[in-house]
Amino acid sequence: MELTFRWYGPNEEKITLEQISQIPGCKGIVGTLFDIPAGEVWPRERIHELREMVEAHGLTLRVIESVNVSDDIKIGTEKRDEHIENYKETIRNLAAEGVKVICYNFMPVFDWVKSDLDYVLPDGSRTLAFVKANIPDDPQVIIDRVASGSGDFTLPGWEPERLAQVRALLDAYRDIDDDKLRENLVYFLEAIMPTCEECDVKMAIHPDDPPYSLFGLPRIIKNREDLDWLCTTVDTPYNGITLCCGSIAEEPGNDIYDILAEFTRRGRIHFVHMRNIKYISPDEPGNKDFYEAPHPSPCGSLDMYKMMRALHDNGFEGYMRPDHGRMIWGETGRPGYGLYDRALGIAYINGMWEAIEKGA
Repeated sequence: MELTFRWYGPNEEKITLEQISQIPGCKGIVGTLFDIPAGEVWPRERIHELREMVEAHGLTLRVIESVNVSDDIKIGTEKRDEHIENYKETIRNLAAEGVKVICYNFMPVFDWVKSDLDYVLPDGSRTLAFVKANIPDDPQVIIDRVASGSGDFTLPGWEPERLAQVRALLDAYRDIDDDKLRENLVYFLEAIMPTCEECDVKMAIHPDDPPYSLFGLPRIIKNREDLDWLCTTVDTPYNGITLCCGSIAEEPGNDIYDILAEFTRRGRIHFVHMRNIKYISPDEPGNKDFYEAPHPSPCGSLDMYKMMRALHDNGFEGYMRPDHGRMIWGETGRPGYGLYDRALGIAYINGMWEAIEKGA
């Protein structure tokens, strides 16, 4: 298992590689090229430049999050084959620079949805939250809310130039239901798998966030059954999963521990987003509201030790990063991506993994 830290690049971050390199136990960077539109090729020289920056600080660049899949591929327009060929070329360029895993998602329009980017906890720290009553019927309201709450930072999946076309995008998805979206995902995966196998690069799909429909849009990677369908329909170890513990657990009916154990045992979890969430009103029937809690188990509703044991005991050998962190100790920055709380998360995860390994 290799612990990593998400970093958006020198033009998108106030957090430096030097700071990340000082986090004990952190071995690698989960990188991206944030400015390349979905559907275009990532130039090898840009990837090489990123890798050199990362390696100059003693870190690895083995995981990319994300090479976004274009809406043309998700919808299945006449441009999808062109975009798939570009995606295959990007895979080749990433492989040539040592990348082993690509995290991506197949969610229409919105990569994730939260009602609050600055949810204040009793201790004064600030975090992301999902309160269903605060999700408007009009998606433009949430777009404006995210834009005003993200400060000077662009949030992944909420790029302004793309969301400026949100009405047209929603119209384009009007005839795309779950079955059609599944069909288009299989088309995409079957097209790129030979390139992945040739280049030894594994695809790792991120679950839907949240794992149920909003704004009438389809959701197809939301539970154990969907993950099983994904792995059996395109049956190769290069077709795998980014197991985001928080996203799967946002549906309380999902058994996150069994899902972690099963798909690790099947060799399909290539990347893990390890985090904790706290259900806000768990005793209220049907209520799925939550906020993103500090990593330790007592702070949230998930048993982090049990999740780590499920991975360890079933042979997890992939990459892991602490997922979203609160803003603490006066830090400001990209919501969900503070330095200090994620560094505490790595320390906690690393300590648990060491204890489990030595206990075994």
